[in-house]
Amino acid sequence: MADKINIKNLSPIDIEEFIASKGLEPYRAQQIGKWLYQKRAISFDDMTDLSKELREVLKESFTLDCALELSGEQLSTDGTRKFLFELWDGNRIEAVLIPDKRRNTLCISSQVGCALACKFCLTGTVGKIRNLSPSEIIDQYLLVNRYSGDSVTNIVFMGMGEPLDNLENLVKALNILMDTNFLSLSAKKITVSTSGIVPKIRELGQEVSVNLAVSLNAPRDDLRDELMPINKRYPIKELLKESMRFPLPPRKDLMFEYVMLKGVNDSIKDAYDLGELLRGIKCKVNLIPFNEALPLSYRSPSRDSVFAFQKILMSYGINVRIRKSRGTDILGACGQLAASYPAKPAPIKAQARGARL
Repeated sequence: MADKINIKNLSPIDIEEFIASKGLEPYRAQQIGKWLYQKRAISFDDMTDLSKELREVLKESFTLDCALELSGEQLSTDGTRKFLFELWDGNRIEAVLIPDKRRNTLCISSQVGCALACKFCLTGTVGKIRNLSPSEIIDQYLLVNRYSGDSVTNIVFMGMGEPLDNLENLVKALNILMDTNFLSLSAKKITVSTSGIVPKIRELGQEVSVNLAVSLNAPRDDLRDELMPINKRYPIKELLKESMRFPLPPRKDLMFEYVMLKGVNDSIKDAYDLGELLRGIKCKVNLIPFNEALPLSYRSPSRDSVFAFQKILMSYGINVRIRKSRGTDILGACGQLAASYPAKPAPIKAQARGARL
């Protein structure tokens, strides 16, 4: 028969449709979800409240393998943990666990590399190798949560890759994370970051409601064109218009990320321009002093320029915070993920098998 599918590539709806195709009761899909993600079954035989016949059907159709293998871990002096995972085709990705007093946030990757080539991001120097499957996305959460004693409280899609460039698999993973019979995470605890693929923001909003973080990084199109080539296709005005329509969870605000680059986008004029741009928009702005990493030539701004920038934005009534860099000593901070290794394109036949849903 055809190659088996990893069952963790199936969304809750996919499993419901599979169960319906076999003429079985709908609640069987809920049982399977609970076994996979709450009881952490490692084989279909573990699913003891399913009939032997159904377990055999599952074994004939699916695998239950872990999509990742831990190949390295680094611990920062600030407690941040970076995990290096190897995939079935030899490629590697990174995920970062950031502990805090009130939460433990896991930064998840959505692609091997990234196609958007933002000038200040180390991942962009790798280029896009391929999308991650839903199982490869979900297993980052499952494995890190296991290694950390079930401590993960929040998830941010801010790791390697542009999440909206892998929208179909992202949505499947989000539905697995949020379904009450699967992983049951609150939408308020999940944030998807994007560099600004405007049509995909609209599509994401039609599928799910989660927190949205827009990587803005410049208050004017000419500067953003230089830093983020995607802006040439979807300029700032269009990006803001679509982002403001996004269906956020209740009592949550749109977030803008602003990586501050010394002598590039951190001037007093830039701050006033950004204030004018965001005037009247209900939002939060995260100022992120650039995390230096070779071979990128940009430099971190001074503390004084960061505080001056914040003060100007606050004068516009904007909620602004300066994001503390975490894990810089292990290249685990924002923009530093690259999984330093020679990336491998997947064999065409195997890649098709891995992507099959």
